[in-house]
Amino acid sequence: MSDVIEKAVKTLNDKVGTSYDGSAKFVIEDEGTIMLDEAGARAGDEPADVTMSASAETFQGILDGDVNPTMAFMSGKLKIDGSMSEAMKLASALS
Repeated sequence: MSDVIEKAVKTLNDKVGTSYDGSAKFVIEDEGTIMLDEAGARAGDEPADVTMSASAETFQGILDGDVNPTMAFMSGKLKIDGSMSEAMKLASALS
């Protein structure tokens, strides 16, 4: 597992933990994939309600609070496939 994925999994578990009741997949370009569901965050690549894809820089900015997920989506830095309501739920959990 890459350092980027490892740090992102830890940050997601610290921020969201097991309080998220859907399923989401984060695809970090050139690094790997993270799953988030009611069990928490972990490295993995499974089917999910929503898939979000971004560069490592954009994803790290979202986790750090420096990048607004909605603005990243509007500017094309964050791609969303699947349930938009799940994506919005996650955006508020990460803010």
